[in-house]
Amino acid sequence: MLYYAKGGVNESLSDAQLKQGLFEALKKLGVRKKVLALPPDFTRFYSRAGDLTCYAYEFYKDNFAAVLPTLGTHYPLTEKEKQEMFGDLPRKLFIDHNWRTDIVTLGEVPSSYVKEVSGGAVDYSWPAQVNKHIVQDNYDLILSIGQVLPHEVVGMANYTKNIFVGTGGKDGINKSHFLGAAFGMERMMGR
Repeated sequence: MLYYAKGGVNESLSDAQLKQGLFEALKKLGVRKKVLALPPDFTRFYSRAGDLTCYAYEFYKDNFAAVLPTLGTHYPLTEKEKQEMFGDLPRKLFIDHNWRTDIVTLGEVPSSYVKEVSGGAVDYSWPAQVNKHIVQDNYDLILSIGQVLPHEVVGMANYTKNIFVGTGGKDGINKSHFLGAAFGMERMMGR
């Protein structure tokens, strides 16, 4: 479902347009009582995900419960990076993802399917792992914030990549990245 659309190849959104578009989309989702935002880490600073996260906080106010930057295996944001990317967003909202210890496995993609879609490049199951807070903290809205664009390792960046790689665990991250390398980055891009 499309909640908002504006822009084009030769058009950039102003801060006001970005905020208006997000507010318009969020209004269509209805009232929410406990919201989690999943923005990318500082390596995606120029995506404006920090601005969008701050606008979501402004929209939901007290119902904006937490920010879980989708670090994958990257290091947590420093205070300086948080300030640059998220401004004065309250630091008590931030949860640092630990890809070694904070993981819940939701299920598994069977090895037969992974082998089939990889053209036989790999033959192993893939664990669908996420940060435990996504499952255990009873959010009624989880916002995966960021640009959706082709990615050389997992096909498309953001949306599900934010969840399963950005908040994923060691096995899920390593296996997804090896799959991308074994299958071929050129064939993986955009799939």
